[in-house]
Amino acid sequence: MTAHVRATMATPHIDPYRKTADPHRNAQEARLRVLELAAFMKREEADDASRPRSRGTATGHAVDMFLALLQDRLPVWRRILDDLMYLVGKGRVSENLLPITRAGIDYYCEVQSAALPAFTSPSVTVRFREAMRDSDIGPMSEIVPLTAYLAAEQRAGRLSPEVVPVASARLLLAGCFRHAYYEILLGSDSLPSRDEVAEEIVRELRLEPQRA
Repeated sequence: MTAHVRATMATPHIDPYRKTADPHRNAQEARLRVLELAAFMKREEADDASRPRSRGTATGHAVDMFLALLQDRLPVWRRILDDLMYLVGKGRVSENLLPITRAGIDYYCEVQSAALPAFTSPSVTVRFREAMRDSDIGPMSEIVPLTAYLAAEQRAGRLSPEVVPVASARLLLAGCFRHAYYEILLGSDSLPSRDEVAEEIVRELRLEPQRA
């Protein structure tokens, strides 16, 4: 196993005290990374004669639709997360996180709905994994800004000292993803509303010190 592959498999270190980059620049870079990802997948498909062609097929169309949606939605989602830093010290932390959580549920519902028909082909899935391996738009790109916000609020004394910012960030995003998955699978009629779920996710994190 090469050093590069080992590095990509390792869990990256998160510095919750770092200053986040410019949100507008992050959003633009996210859009560029998706374009590069799409170009990589098409180039790999064209170069490898052993792989069946998907272009022009239902699978190829689904992949194109997924990447087009990701190019549109991911920069907005990244911008929402980065903008959290402007709320440090303002309002209540739980109230600040509610619209973020709801936006996360909306984002995952949209993106995963488009991803399901796109990744029915093993070869497409492999190409996507290869493209994502060297990309900076993976799960950590969502965890880092949320962790930075929670750490800043904790330093300001607005979060319980027992809170672990990175763990709370992971749990919040996992809660959003979980609801999106079940909504796609079971339908929204059999589940609580997205607003109700967002409130439940934030409440169960127990971020703020208990009031006497």
